[in-house]
Amino acid sequence: MSIAFILFASAITTYAQKTNTMEGSNKSGYAPVNGLNMYYEIHGKGDLPLVLIHGGGSTIESSFGNTLPLFAAKGKVIAVELQAHGRTSDRNAPESFEQDADDVAALLKYLKVDKANFFGFSNGGTTTLQIAIRHPEIVNKIIDLSGAYQREGFIPGFFEGFPKATLETMPAPLKDAFLKVTPDKDKLQVMFNKDVARMMHFKDIPESDIQSIKAPALIMVTDKDVVPAEHAVKMSHKIPGARLVILPGFHGACIGEICSAKKGSKVPELTVALIEEFLNE
Repeated sequence: MSIAFILFASAITTYAQKTNTMEGSNKSGYAPVNGLNMYYEIHGKGDLPLVLIHGGGSTIESSFGNTLPLFAAKGKVIAVELQAHGRTSDRNAPESFEQDADDVAALLKYLKVDKANFFGFSNGGTTTLQIAIRHPEIVNKIIDLSGAYQREGFIPGFFEGFPKATLETMPAPLKDAFLKVTPDKDKLQVMFNKDVARMMHFKDIPESDIQSIKAPALIMVTDKDVVPAEHAVKMSHKIPGARLVILPGFHGACIGEICSAKKGSKVPELTVALIEEFLNE
């Protein structure tokens, strides 16, 4: 179903009025997960948490700083930082979407969470797909924003720049966000190198795996994204019963991601309202 089924302007106003930072119910820590010290935060209260999974090169704050408080105003949120990102340590192994999925599943086991909803952005969206494929028993619903499952699911020329990529070409807001929580340029370089290597060697997820996803899914993308809307449409047709939303803006703009946030925009509030509508169906 298209975005038209849930465009409700009044919900945005109501949602914004009810939002608060949920201070006093926040918690952060590190979990021993598959050889990592994995950083996580818990915000808000509720029985069925929403797990937030950031994009490549990002931290919790850089991906979800503008939406996490909105989600936490309505329920429990668990935000994570993946291998070598932000405050989470590294391991002597390449990054992979499959391993990230296993790490998130292990974190939830450590936290004694049996089932959750998952919202992944960009690379985090691809990780969310792998969670639904590899660990269906812990999944209630998934939201994939700007995540791809095939190399052809990126705009033309997307992969051409990676062989020559250097830390100097990394967006400054992402570098600053990393160094704010982990002031170590060597660790920043390691994270950058591993992210680049993973994208250079991006492998398609078999369509049979995508079709095997049983959890209710909401596929989201923006109309000027690095993942073309056509790929999101294709994915929504492959996952049984999946819903589809196409929002205006560049990559990450609809959640106020640090590199594309637009001051004064109400679109992040709309995005959260759409996701909450899906989760409450």
